[in-house]
Amino acid sequence: MPGPMHAKFFRVTRESGSSRQNPNLFHGFSFRSHNSSILFLLGSRCELPLHYPYIYPQAHLRTGVWKSPEAAVAQNFHLPMRSLEVKNRTSVDDIKGLRLITAIKTPYLPDGRFDLEAYDALMNMQIMNGAQGVIVGGTTGEGHLMSWDEHIMLIGHTVNCFGSSIKVIGNTGSNSTREAIHASEQGFAVGMHAALHINPYYGKTSLQGMISHFETVLSMGPTIIYNVPSRTGQDIPPTVISKISGNPNMAGVKECVGNDRIREYVDGGMAIWSGNDDECHEARWAYGAVGVISVTSNLVPGLMYELMFKGKNTLLNSKVMPLIKWLFGEPNPIGLNTALAQLGVIRPVFRLPYVPLPIAKRIEFVRIVEGIGREHFVGDGDVEVLDDDEFVLVGRY
Repeated sequence: MPGPMHAKFFRVTRESGSSRQNPNLFHGFSFRSHNSSILFLLGSRCELPLHYPYIYPQAHLRTGVWKSPEAAVAQNFHLPMRSLEVKNRTSVDDIKGLRLITAIKTPYLPDGRFDLEAYDALMNMQIMNGAQGVIVGGTTGEGHLMSWDEHIMLIGHTVNCFGSSIKVIGNTGSNSTREAIHASEQGFAVGMHAALHINPYYGKTSLQGMISHFETVLSMGPTIIYNVPSRTGQDIPPTVISKISGNPNMAGVKECVGNDRIREYVDGGMAIWSGNDDECHEARWAYGAVGVISVTSNLVPGLMYELMFKGKNTLLNSKVMPLIKWLFGEPNPIGLNTALAQLGVIRPVFRLPYVPLPIAKRIEFVRIVEGIGREHFVGDGDVEVLDDDEFVLVGRY
C-alpha cells in the first residue's frame, strides 16, 4: 500500500527566484507518497518518479536556492503489449528470404469503404502467381488515406484469410513515434508477420532522432525500414542504418535511392529489397538485392516472379519496362488504380485526392497490355478504356 500522503504548499517568486511557504496564496502544491509525487502547477498535473531530483527540489525550497531543471530522457514505464501466442508468428530470417513482395492495392466500394471481395481476389492472384509477401496499407495500398481502425482491420483480415499462405507485412510506420508504436503493437497483436517503417516525414527530425525513432519501433517485432526520400523529403543515410543494423528485429531495408546504395548495404551483409521496379532486375542479379517490393506485380505477378526467381532475363525486363514507365508517369498509385479498373478487377472508385489518368493514358495502357499479352495480367475480362463518367471520386470516406 502507498505510504501516507502529505501536502506541501509553496509560492515561487519570479523576481528573486526564492520559495516561501504561504498557506493563503500559492501557485502550486504537491501531494507526495513514498513512491511518487503528483505535482500541480497552475492547474496542470503531472506524475513523476521521486528519483528526478530537480523536478521538485525540496532542499531548494528550504534553502531558497532554485536550480533550473536538467534535460533528461523520461524512462519508458510501459510494458510491451504482446502475446507469445501471436498467430502465424515468424522469424526475422523468414522475412529476409522473401524475394517477391507485392505492395498490394486496396480496392473500394462506391461509397469509399473497402471492397473486401475484390481485395481477396487480388490476394489470391498474388498467391497463385508466386508472391511471397504483401505490404498492407503502404503507399500503394493508400494507408495514408485510412483511419487506423481501417488500417489495423485490413491487416487483421489479411492475416486471418491468407496468413498461412503468404507473409503479411503491415505498414505501421508514421512520422509520429507514438502512432508508430501504437499501430505496430496492434498490428502484431492481430498477427502480422512484420512491420514496414518509414522515417518521420514532413516534420523531419535529426539523424539522432531517426535512430531513436527506429530503435523504439524495432522493439515491437520483425521490421523492414523503408527509405524513399522523394516522398519523405529526407534520406535515411547509411550511418543511421549502421546504428540500427544490429537490432535482432532488423530484417532489412526497402531502398529507393538506387543500386549503388543497395550494393553498399549488401557488401555489409544486409538484406535489401529494391523499391524501384525499373531497377529491380539489375538490383537482384547484379547488385545482390534479396528481391523487390513491387507495385508492378499487382498487374503482372507472374512476370515479376520470373524476374526475381528465374535468373537474369534482360529480354523480359525490357518487355515490361513500358508498363513500368507508364505506371509511374504520375505519382503512385494513380496509374495502378487506373490500370486495375481498366482490367475489370476492381471498381473504378478513387479516394480523393487521387483521380484517374486521362483518357489518352488509358488508351496507351490498352496498347501496352496488348503488346505484353493479356494473359500475363490479372483478371479474366477484356481490358477497357473506360469513359471519364465511369469513375467515382469519393471525398468523404
